[in-house]
Amino acid sequence: MKYSGWPDTGELVVGKVDEIEDFGVFVDLEEYEDKRGLVHVSEVASGWIKNVRDHVNTGQTVVCKVLDVDEGSQQIDLSIKDVNEHQHSDKIQDWKNEQKADKWMSLAFGEDMGDEQYTHVANELLAEFGSIYDGFEQAAIHGPEALDDTDLADEDVERLVETARENVSVPYVTVTGYVDLRNPGKDGVDGIKEALKAAEGNGDIPDEVELDVTYVGAPEYRVRVKAPNYKTAESQLEESVRRAEVVMEDISGTADFHRERHTDDE
Repeated sequence: MKYSGWPDTGELVVGKVDEIEDFGVFVDLEEYEDKRGLVHVSEVASGWIKNVRDHVNTGQTVVCKVLDVDEGSQQIDLSIKDVNEHQHSDKIQDWKNEQKADKWMSLAFGEDMGDEQYTHVANELLAEFGSIYDGFEQAAIHGPEALDDTDLADEDVERLVETARENVSVPYVTVTGYVDLRNPGKDGVDGIKEALKAAEGNGDIPDEVELDVTYVGAPEYRVRVKAPNYKTAESQLEESVRRAEVVMEDISGTADFHRERHTDDE
C-alpha cells in the first residue's frame, strides 16, 4: 500500500536512492505514490563531504526526515543526517511490518481485491490502530472483538481474523506466581480441589491467555500465565489467585500468594 497525498514536515519516510548528483541525492519515496524528494549534499551526512557517493549508493534504502514540502513546485526537501540510528531502525521495522500487512490483505481478500474495498478496510484499521499491521496483530490476539469499534462488515472481520491468526506471530510474555492453599477442615482435599478449579478459571479464560496451575509441593501451587503483554498477564495472575482466595475463605481455609517458590523440590 502506498499513501496518496504528501508527507508532513518532520515525518520520517523510507526511500530508495534513485539518482546521485554532486549537489545532492534524489530519493523515491517508498510509502507515497509518485513522490520523489531531494537530499541536498549538506543533508546527506554531518561534516564536509568530498564525494556524495562515499555516503550513499544508487538503489540503497534510506530513512529520511522531511524538512519541507512545497506542493506547488512539487518539491520535497529531505535530510538523511537528521535521522539517528534508533529512528532509522524503528522506521525500517515499521515499513517492513506494513509490507507484511499489505501481503496479509491480499491473503485475506484476494489478489483481485478492488481499490475501494482495500482503501475502506485499510482506513478503518489505520483509524483504530494507527497502522494496518497493528490491526492484524490485535485481531490475532483478541479475535473479532478487537474490531468491534471499526465500521467493517462481519465478513471482512472474519477474513481479517482468520488471516491474522494464520500469519501473525504474536509476542507473548509469561509471568509466574505461587499460592499456598491450606484447609484444616475435614473436607480439606475437596476444598483445595475447588480452589484449584477456580484458580484455573473454570474454563472462562480469554482466548489469548494461557493459564495453568500446577502442584509444586504441599501446600504450594504454581500459577503460570502466558499473555500478549505484561498488563494482561499480571491481571490474569491476580484474578486467578483471587478466585482461589474466595473459595478458601468460604471454607475457612487460606490462600497465601507469593512471587518466589518456597519448596525445594517439585
